Amino acid sequence: MTDSPRLRVAVVDDQALMRTGFRMILESADIDVVAEAANGHEALAVVAQTRPDVVLMDIRMPELDGVEATRRITESDSTARVLILTTFDLDEYVYAALRAGAAGFLLKDTPPERLIDAVRVVAAGEALLAPSVTRRLVEEFASSTAAAPVAGLDDLTERETEVLREMARGRSNAEIAEVLFVGETTVKTHVGRVLMKLGVRDRVQAVVAAYESGLIRPGQGSP
Repeated sequence: MTDSPRLRVAVVDDQALMRTGFRMILESADIDVVAEAANGHEALAVVAQTRPDVVLMDIRMPELDGVEATRRITESDSTARVLILTTFDLDEYVYAALRAGAAGFLLKDTPPERLIDAVRVVAAGEALLAPSVTRRLVEEFASSTAAAPVAGLDDLTERETEVLREMARGRSNAEIAEVLFVGETTVKTHVGRVLMKLGVRDRVQAVVAAYESGLIRPGQGSP
């Protein structure tokens, strides 16, 4: 039986001390830090060169910030998932990064074990943020944008649209299954189809799309 490959992470932060701290935490958990970068331009270069599984991305950096770097990475052929590092959770920059394709965010002062868990969860393609946190953040900033067409939304079946609405309300797959009186496996299938039809990487971007399309309005999100 062979061991599974070690996770590969790139750390992007304009402060060398922060990069060193993250490296020490991750390497203590047998996670390989394959590259470091001090700004968005460097991040694009090292991601292309080293092809990490996860990019820890500072959001405010000189030359090219974390939002634009995230957008360029997620629009490229890279399979890396971007995890935003921020000082404030309810932050318009965090919202912009989620819109740009980030898989989630963490506060910079998060405990080491939480950072390690987050990297593993994101690398596995799972949702990092609690649905309620995603909803709270999206509601905070979605109200400032007018409803706009979202590609693929009209292709959803009635049941897939119901599932998307429940996702946007902050419900987990298990909670959606209970509300719609179906099995959790069925919900997972519907979620997968929603992501595919909307052309988004994960449910965070699906929730953003639900609000920005007007499918669900700020204030309607609470279960």
